[in-house]
Amino acid sequence: STCACVEYYGKALESFIKQVKIMSIHGKMKHKRNKIFTEFRKLPGGILVCTDVMARGIDIPEVHWVLQYDPPSSASAFVHRCGRTARIGNEGSALVFLLPMEESYIHFLSINQKCPMQEMKLQPNVLDLLPKLKSMALADRAMFEKGMKAFVSYVQAYAKHECNLIFRIKDLDFASLARGFALLKMPKMPELRGKCFPDFTPVTVNTDSISFKDKNREKQRQKKLEEQR
Repeated sequence: STCACVEYYGKALESFIKQVKIMSIHGKMKHKRNKIFTEFRKLPGGILVCTDVMARGIDIPEVHWVLQYDPPSSASAFVHRCGRTARIGNEGSALVFLLPMEESYIHFLSINQKCPMQEMKLQPNVLDLLPKLKSMALADRAMFEKGMKAFVSYVQAYAKHECNLIFRIKDLDFASLARGFALLKMPKMPELRGKCFPDFTPVTVNTDSISFKDKNREKQRQKKLEEQR
């Protein structure tokens, strides 16, 4: 749903899936965008993590799956996303992830977009990769910060959803969401002010002590900290 989520989960997938080419693309990339798109089109196979910047007006041959991890902000965007697969007589599949509280969106899409959907049963023996994602955040401040930004941007995008009768921010389970983003602690943001999260356990590590793997970035950070002190 957001550029920050693409940045975060794109990096995560690069670490989790070694034998497949992972590429990321979003609206804030500007000049790099065309280069990444052209490169991806030439690949024999791969995964493209993207925002709705790729939902329409582009042609990538033989897209087998469109996985919509976040529900699109508008019903028309849902159909455009699905349209990236099964183009020009080909067959393909599209999957959207919804929380139980969001299931009325299926009925809404069938009326609004004449788009019938089928439930896909949960896959057995799914690997829990969240501990690994947490370890990545503990090992590199860049990953820790990407996760925090992604969470904040996701909540803000959810609050602005076109179907706000279905996607209600007051129904969001922030603790589960934070665990899903493998956060080390809850960020400070207006939407969480005054709330308690007994179901979320922050790490005991002082997150200020997490350093950047990039030595130059860490040097700059230490310089800023010294100035503040």
